[in-house]
Amino acid sequence: MAVGVLALQGSFNEHISALVRLGVKGVEIRKPEQLESVSSLIIPGGESTTMAKLAEYHNMFPALREFVKMGKPVWGTCAGLIFLADKAVGQKLGGQELVGGLDCTVNRNYFGSQIQSFEAELAVPKIVSQEGGPETFRGVFIRAPAVLEVGPGVEVLAEYPVPSANVLYSSSGVQIQEENAVPEKKVIVAVKQGNILGTAFHPELTGDTRWHTYFLKMANETGSSTLVPAVEANAAIGERPRIDLPVFQ
Repeated sequence: MAVGVLALQGSFNEHISALVRLGVKGVEIRKPEQLESVSSLIIPGGESTTMAKLAEYHNMFPALREFVKMGKPVWGTCAGLIFLADKAVGQKLGGQELVGGLDCTVNRNYFGSQIQSFEAELAVPKIVSQEGGPETFRGVFIRAPAVLEVGPGVEVLAEYPVPSANVLYSSSGVQIQEENAVPEKKVIVAVKQGNILGTAFHPELTGDTRWHTYFLKMANETGSSTLVPAVEANAAIGERPRIDLPVFQ
């Protein structure tokens, strides 16, 4: 079976292009019944509130929650990480609906607004040990969240050092700073819990596909059906191969 990519909003095309580079078919998912045709799912980065509203409009939340509960591999990047968290803070007035399943608390805009987006080299020992390559991974953080707390069953895959004055919670009228501040602390930016993978950054916007290969191996380990090669799947349904998109090198 193919890998599904939730295609309501955000960087779903970039994820599908990364899968194509690895020879795997990605399927755009916009309706609940389409989840039946895929064995794993990527929830891309984007604007989490907008994605949540569209998911609610298309009645996606029950099907997404069931997909997670069935133990099928799911990977959320940036907004997708927020979707998968059991709890989110720093949301807009009224909050947003979550899929849940990942035992953690995320701050929706931990690193600030759009103009405070950045790139950074991240130490990723687990990825390096399994996928090889450079000792670090270039993380692209765009109005990014961060994980504030994790449960006992959650494995931390990457952290990023931040000044202690960083805001832990913010809204239009309230800001809560960390107590007992220290000169520098690390916040969690990548986690794994069973069948769920979450990254606060955007691997799909780089030329490094190691996070995608790591996720594909998760899919194989769960006993999911063999992944469909991109060219074979396109030919089977009469589609032309998708033109690859430019990414940051």
